[in-house]
Amino acid sequence: MALPSLIRRLFGRYAIEDPRPVAENAPYTFELPSENELLAVAPGDLVKLMFRSIPAGQWEVERMWVIVTAADGAHLAGTLDNHPGDMPQLKAGDRVSFERRHIIDIMWDDNRTVPPPPAPERRDYWDRCFVDNAILDGRRKVEFLYREEPDPPRDDDKFSDSGWRIESDPPDMFDIESGNAPFSYVALGAVLNRDDSWLHLIDAPVGSAFERDPDTGRFVAADMPVHDPE
Repeated sequence: MALPSLIRRLFGRYAIEDPRPVAENAPYTFELPSENELLAVAPGDLVKLMFRSIPAGQWEVERMWVIVTAADGAHLAGTLDNHPGDMPQLKAGDRVSFERRHIIDIMWDDNRTVPPPPAPERRDYWDRCFVDNAILDGRRKVEFLYREEPDPPRDDDKFSDSGWRIESDPPDMFDIESGNAPFSYVALGAVLNRDDSWLHLIDAPVGSAFERDPDTGRFVAADMPVHDPE
């Protein structure tokens, strides 16, 4: 065992992260259980928590499952049901104490005497799109977007292309197809986390295009861009 790992095993500790700030910053891609679901967690259920290694390990946090063994109001305890990837101060089977607010996911016990509450209806935004990186890093807002026929599925992506192309400039200044500016192929939710002012347009059909009116800030219908085949 390498010396740093030995030191962490003997003297390291861990903290369980509060996921609410993460969810607040990424509401379309990081969904938390509802309050009713959190209140219903009981011994026998499995819950997922975010563990931070102190001192830091290879990853910022490790998301691992815990079998709940005790519940007393907001406070719960359980045993770790995963083998940490790089947290030698913690191992499967260790007792873990935490609070309901720490839970990021739940697997209900099949043998529960009281059925769990129904999960609230949620819409996922995992289908992919092409987007200007200036939007993703928060430097710019969505100014122009259009929906074309989606690209064929990619072997390494279980989510399909939505056909949306999202830009931070009018089409005469920036063109995804031309390669004049960097762009990324990401989940629609990643774009919405940064700017969801166009959410009401997300179900518009293929062939739709919109641009932000500089006077009102609202999106208005626009012409689809014409790409040079060269």
